[in-house]
Amino acid sequence: MSKQYGKNVRWVGWGAFDVGGARHARTENEKIGVGKDIRVIGDDVSAWKERKGHRLTAAMITGVYGKGIETLVIGTGAVGAIDWSESVIESIKEHGIRNVIVQPTPAACETFNALSQEGIKVALLAHATC
Repeated sequence: MSKQYGKNVRWVGWGAFDVGGARHARTENEKIGVGKDIRVIGDDVSAWKERKGHRLTAAMITGVYGKGIETLVIGTGAVGAIDWSESVIESIKEHGIRNVIVQPTPAACETFNALSQEGIKVALLAHATC
């Protein structure tokens, strides 16, 4: 049996995640944990500060290169409102990440967890609203 690669991530509602039992969210009045845009690699959780607007660009894919990641899962928001293009996926692959999965954030969290539980070196970039 392989060892789980990272913490479990759950999208728990508009603007909020639970990562390994710690809450990360953004409300109108406060930021909790790293906020509503997260980067998860193994047990490391950080803010995905580069994500802006509703169009994903190659410049927004940060903090995941050079870390031996096999699969990158990208959560495009609660209802999948963030648009993306194949050129972004191609850019990620050119940086050495073989597999890229793009899904609405609730499904992306489930995919990340399943791959992590298989011991795959997976990273998650996810947005909790939109």
